[in-house]
Amino acid sequence: MRRAAHRRGTIPRVPDNGRSLDEATVAHDPIAQFGEWYERALEVEKPLPHAVALATATRSGRVSARMVLLKSFDARGFVFFTNYRSRKGQELARNGNATLLFYWGGLSRQVRVEGRVTKVARRESDDYFATRPRGSQLSAWASPQSESIPDRQALEQCMIELSRRYPDAVPRPAHWGGYRLAPETIEFWQGREDRLHDRILYRRTRGGHWKIQRLAP
Repeated sequence: MRRAAHRRGTIPRVPDNGRSLDEATVAHDPIAQFGEWYERALEVEKPLPHAVALATATRSGRVSARMVLLKSFDARGFVFFTNYRSRKGQELARNGNATLLFYWGGLSRQVRVEGRVTKVARRESDDYFATRPRGSQLSAWASPQSESIPDRQALEQCMIELSRRYPDAVPRPAHWGGYRLAPETIEFWQGREDRLHDRILYRRTRGGHWKIQRLAP
């Protein structure tokens, strides 16, 4: 097995910049804690602080991951939009368990969210689709996401035909919409020097409350 090479003494140290994460002082609600971190990420991380890795799995446990964009979050969960017929959509239809992983390198922070994923209401998908640029609306129709296509020209020709079909408003395709991941656990990771990182885990109890505990780095 070939290993990534590091010269002696050149492994980068993660600066803590005075940051720490303490289970005694974090917010009691992980969504509130996430909101604080997310607001800071919006200031520091460029250009896509809302980019997040989404991991899904087949029924047999074969895992796949890709980047999506977080569009909203609240007490109900974290929302992203995509093609329901895509690989992730097909996997979520058969296995609703998924994980989101945010990484904000400029802050030496990660947030991992694990839980069950369900589709958002049609009205919510309609409302968001209406805010997308026209080109993005047309591409939602044009792209058979995750399927094999003959070439780039086929996509571009489809876009031309769709722009003629919908000269004004573009309706939302029935196969495109939102998902919401309802968190069962949320872990906050704060990088520290010497790899003694801070890890605080929130776990939802049967009563709907959150249990907070520290994990070893």
